[in-house]
Amino acid sequence: MKVYLSVDMEGITGLVDAEDVQPPGRDYERGRVLMTEDTNAAVRGAYDAGATAVLVNDAHGPMRNLLPELLDPRASLIKGRPKPMGMMEGLTSEHDAVFCIGYHARAGVLGVLSHSFMGHEIEDIWLDDQVTGEIGLFHAAAAAYGVPVAMLTGDDTACTEMTAWDPAVATVPVKYAKDRFAAQLVPVPEARAAIETTARTALANLPPLPASRTTTRQLTVRWQSASVVSHLTAIPGVERRDDRTVTVHADMLHLYRLFNLFLRVATAVTTNPPYC
Repeated sequence: MKVYLSVDMEGITGLVDAEDVQPPGRDYERGRVLMTEDTNAAVRGAYDAGATAVLVNDAHGPMRNLLPELLDPRASLIKGRPKPMGMMEGLTSEHDAVFCIGYHARAGVLGVLSHSFMGHEIEDIWLDDQVTGEIGLFHAAAAAYGVPVAMLTGDDTACTEMTAWDPAVATVPVKYAKDRFAAQLVPVPEARAAIETTARTALANLPPLPASRTTTRQLTVRWQSASVVSHLTAIPGVERRDDRTVTVHADMLHLYRLFNLFLRVATAVTTNPPYC
């Protein structure tokens, strides 16, 4: 049994602020340790359930946050960026299950460190006509590979968002949002024990794969900057809906890869505005 872990940081046990998850934040180095230990709890649960291979993808920000020297040596690690498939780099149809570790709620939702991929650059994302964020897009792309998401960990708001997409996914709330930068924390040993136990039981009772959607799907993204849209429309197939919104149609896996290209274009445009 091959298990794939996509590990974000905002939904990790004990972390609530940008200083916890962004270098050179004063608590970022401590946050890296907490992130690695949440990952290790999931890896232990996977192997206890009979996994024969575990692949971990560092999916947060610079994508070089996890500490290899502290990571369970049974797991393989993908680290660094850019990666064509971003948060799901390395996932293939050969995997049997996916764990989303340390995930957060989408932009506009009052969850801990909530946003959609680029913080303040993206206002909203729709897959077909359903508003989504990182959780929904990842779930849909994993389903397109034919791999079920078995578990998600994060704050209670992220867990609720995952359940709305697929109630069969096991969720582990490691903190309860009080505001965007405040939470009531689950004690660290309790949170890690819950991750490990849930990982084990989730693999023993894999959820059914959602009905496959091989037809063309529609991705719509509303940005804060009209400049981003003006550049994205140079990509074949990308349509301008209004000054700050683009739409594109493709199969789900192509949409996910294309969206990662969107993020790289948006980063270049907003970091080096054309009027400078």
